[in-house]
Amino acid sequence: MGRKRHHNEDSLLCNNELALFAVADGMGGHLGGERASRMAVEILEREIEKARSEGLLVAPRGLAAGEPHPIRTLLRRAVVEADRNIYEAAMQNPALAGMGTTLTVLLFVGNQLHMGHVGDSRAYLYRDGRARQLTEDHSWIQEQVRAGLISAEEAKESRFRNIITRSVGFEPSVEPDLSVMGVQTGDCFVVCSDGLSNYMSADELGQVLTGHFYRDVANVFIDLANDRGGDDNITCLVVYAGNEKPGAKTAVRTARKVTRQAAK
Repeated sequence: MGRKRHHNEDSLLCNNELALFAVADGMGGHLGGERASRMAVEILEREIEKARSEGLLVAPRGLAAGEPHPIRTLLRRAVVEADRNIYEAAMQNPALAGMGTTLTVLLFVGNQLHMGHVGDSRAYLYRDGRARQLTEDHSWIQEQVRAGLISAEEAKESRFRNIITRSVGFEPSVEPDLSVMGVQTGDCFVVCSDGLSNYMSADELGQVLTGHFYRDVANVFIDLANDRGGDDNITCLVVYAGNEKPGAKTAVRTARKVTRQAAK
């Protein structure tokens, strides 16, 4: 919960068996935000597990030109299903009106990473000693930066940086950003809520990963965010991709998760 909040509206998903990882940062007050983020990760996990049980969670051998990628399709379907359920729950209960959540998802299938993203939680890749942001915030302030109306430095200080322009559950439909990339042995991925990313650049994130064991860095990140103000809930997943044995296909081997309350 950081140092300022009295409740935590974040939720996370860390399922090594499915190679599925996600962070959701809820909005809509104590009842709504917490409910929305929890629903998002639960429905996501349920839909991906269902796809696996039906034999759909496999990398395709080859795709014809213009043919939709089946993993991309099922990931989009899972996010849309979460959006529909959260929106309908809010319509049925006035106490939950206006609830929604960010959702940033990593799904590993074979040697590929499939990402789904809505809102301003973030995913980063650390490779060859450098970190880079993989997602683009759906926020009002990012739109101003993209339009050239303010600088990236000004955006960091803006009091409007928490206004998001796309979320899961706030409207009856949502279109997630979807992407796919190859995974290399030794890649490390960080998924976090803005309670961390508001306090840390990609370069600094890379420096922390360079200077610490991966098993420790989630705690280091959260301590840094709290030391710098801790204005928001802080959730962080660190996922490392490695080989089980020489010559084996790349697989997600470990995932560290930390979400905790800081000492007041």
